[in-house]
Amino acid sequence: MSKFKKKSDGGTPAISTASLPDIVFMLLFFFMVVTVMRDTSLKVQNVLPFADQVEKLDKKNLVMYIYAGKPSPRYQQKYGTEARVQLNDKYANINDIQQFIREEKQSKREELRDMLTTALKVDKETNMGLVSDIKQELRKAEALKINYTTKEGDAMLNLE
Repeated sequence: MSKFKKKSDGGTPAISTASLPDIVFMLLFFFMVVTVMRDTSLKVQNVLPFADQVEKLDKKNLVMYIYAGKPSPRYQQKYGTEARVQLNDKYANINDIQQFIREEKQSKREELRDMLTTALKVDKETNMGLVSDIKQELRKAEALKINYTTKEGDAMLNLE
């Protein structure tokens, strides 16, 4: 009889799952804080044109967006197929642009009002007459900093 008994191999110990709920809630909280919800829902078709000389805007919080294009298919029954202007979440007339600009300027601090930029997100199939009318209203509202939002790429190669 031997004095020493051989230990039987018990295997590897089980992994503790006690901290698993903490990790899951920490990840959930992280994604809830970092995720940005879309401010406006598009009601117009918005296939942006291509441009080869593109610059990014520095401060997105100083940008007012004006969308223009044909109504999306789900709105065409009610609004038709002619190009329309969208300000925030609703369709608008050309005449509403000045009031929109005034309201946007009033919502910003006074020292930031002169730095506001108006970004035009215009569908590539939109008539330039509508864009010209929008620009005329922006002049009347003294919103002279205008940005045309495009996709980066060669405009000649992406003709369809």
